[in-house]
Amino acid sequence: MDLKLEMIVLPVADVDRAKTFYEAVGFRLDVDYTASDDFRVVHFTPPGSECSIIFGEGMTPIAPGSFQGLYLIVSDIEEARAELTGRGIEVTEVFHDAGGLFHGHEAGGVVHQGAGQERLAGPHPDRASYGSYLTFSDPDGNGWVLQEVTQRAPGR
Repeated sequence: MDLKLEMIVLPVADVDRAKTFYEAVGFRLDVDYTASDDFRVVHFTPPGSECSIIFGEGMTPIAPGSFQGLYLIVSDIEEARAELTGRGIEVTEVFHDAGGLFHGHEAGGVVHQGAGQERLAGPHPDRASYGSYLTFSDPDGNGWVLQEVTQRAPGR
């Protein structure tokens, strides 16, 4: 059985502010639908992604800014950083990890939880696939991680 992640309901405080932000990031606006004064749906898809985000009024009881570690995969981390900063998005510098381990994201920064993890400046020295990162947060504090993947692991 195939199970495909299709959509993530993102908690935001101000729908119009979030809409403006995700338009600036470069996500495609798919739907902006208002059913009533207390129910509005805004649906965006990142370029090249099969999974979308949705937010709005009456969508979720989760506190705005609670989502951390939302990963976006890019083929060139430095090119992605240049494009995002050119769009006015505040992002971190590119970094890699001394231990090459998975990264979390919390309140705008990367959380290192494993022994031997240390955040090092710049892309991975060998530009290893899955090895270079940057982070950014939306206006509510929902945290995104960009990860450079140039060659997928088997089965992906």
